Amino acid sequence: MTKPSRKGPILSLPQETAIALGTLRDRATGLFDPTVRLGVTGLARAGKTVFITALVHNLLHNGRLPFFRAQQSGRISRAYLAPQPDDSVPRFQYEDHVAALLEERQWPQSTRAVSELRLTIDYETASGWNRLFSPGRLSVDIIDYPGEWLLDLPLLSMTFADFSQQAVDLVKSPPRRELAREWLEHARTIQPSDPADETVARALAARYSAYLHACKADEKALSTLPPGRFLMPGDLEGSPALTFSPLVGDLEKHADKGSLQAMMERRFESYKALVVRPFFRDHFARLDRQIVLIDTLQALNAGAEAVIDLERALQAILECFRPGRTNFLSGLVSRRIDRVLIAATKADHLHHESHERLERLVEKLVARACQRIGSSGADMSVLALAAIRSTREGTAMKDGEELPVIMGTPIAGEKIGDKTFDGKTKTAIFPGDLPENPDSVFKLVESQSEHPESIRQGSLIPDLRFVRFRPPLLERTSDGLRLSLPHIRLDRALEFLIGDYLE
Repeated sequence: MTKPSRKGPILSLPQETAIALGTLRDRATGLFDPTVRLGVTGLARAGKTVFITALVHNLLHNGRLPFFRAQQSGRISRAYLAPQPDDSVPRFQYEDHVAALLEERQWPQSTRAVSELRLTIDYETASGWNRLFSPGRLSVDIIDYPGEWLLDLPLLSMTFADFSQQAVDLVKSPPRRELAREWLEHARTIQPSDPADETVARALAARYSAYLHACKADEKALSTLPPGRFLMPGDLEGSPALTFSPLVGDLEKHADKGSLQAMMERRFESYKALVVRPFFRDHFARLDRQIVLIDTLQALNAGAEAVIDLERALQAILECFRPGRTNFLSGLVSRRIDRVLIAATKADHLHHESHERLERLVEKLVARACQRIGSSGADMSVLALAAIRSTREGTAMKDGEELPVIMGTPIAGEKIGDKTFDGKTKTAIFPGDLPENPDSVFKLVESQSEHPESIRQGSLIPDLRFVRFRPPLLERTSDGLRLSLPHIRLDRALEFLIGDYLE
């Protein structure tokens, strides 16, 4: 990835001052109403909405969370939803998502914009000394935002020339080159010095947007897709701030006024000013803890380029964080994300024997990304989890051999070989095994990375079988209440992210 050159500060001095004052205000409020702001994001298909829904549901309904110490020890007296502090931010529609999961057995719609939910926990501190000073109440403000918006943050330190060069570098790999062919061929017919023309700008932007959408498709599973709002434009659709494209010709250091390059540069800067900086200032810069969800299995299933791109995206994500611990005085005016959890989702698509192997593979992926950017000051952890477990485990006999299988109801239209599932029938699937040593996967990835012409589509581990399952059917108790949503290691995630606030 082309290293961007710096183009001045990310934020102006007044903007930095506003962040500092906002942090001071939050800290002052927190003296009487302790609060932790938890950022939840992830790349496409990773399950952000499902994670938040499951987290809240298990706390509200006293779910089984054996490794979440405050609950396991009986110190949590109750958890409840409270009005969120930010009236201008859409509320995370928890109730609608629960209804989709429980009543319709459908996965909820994916994240399209920033949303927020406040969960308040009343608890008894484990320290007798702390009982004298702590109110025994913690508000967890959960900030849900698309991973594509996080991947936009590096644009703040890029010039338009940097952005264009990065786009050209990315399409050199065979899978992207084919997906970008229409945009690339059209862009090569245009000179940056040509007169600014709205029709030309719209045609370039439409082709570039189509290329990004093609990259995001399940069969490609590519992750590095800035600008993120091209994939989810919202109320900016059709605006000049979203009607631009990288240029592939030789760019002038100082473009002539009235040229196409000058138009594109101006709109690129508008995108940063209207979209990226407000997200950084109003949301990202105010976070205390962060979880990043990634669909590693989908990347493995899509092939080497998807794994390469996932590592590239993780590198960009980890560069975004403002990591490091703060002392009391510096924390009054400067917020830092001091814990980051990288979570590989959909662990329920594998037998438990492969869960530790999935964690080792993601640890390797994160370590490689960290090595490229230097060590991070944040307390970082890696976990394989399923926020909602949609399968059960069992065994089946095949050719006289006992195989570990997972059992569930595949979503209608899912396929394994020649079989297409109807969305109603339970089935047992032998998902295969991840390799014990993750190095074997990365040796294959590196081999194809060094020889881009050898990159091919197709699973890196052909024996693995991945299908998507419907949410589980939850039985009702004799009182008519549903049990809490089943999970894999959601309790460990909670302990890492907020457990210390409840000591």
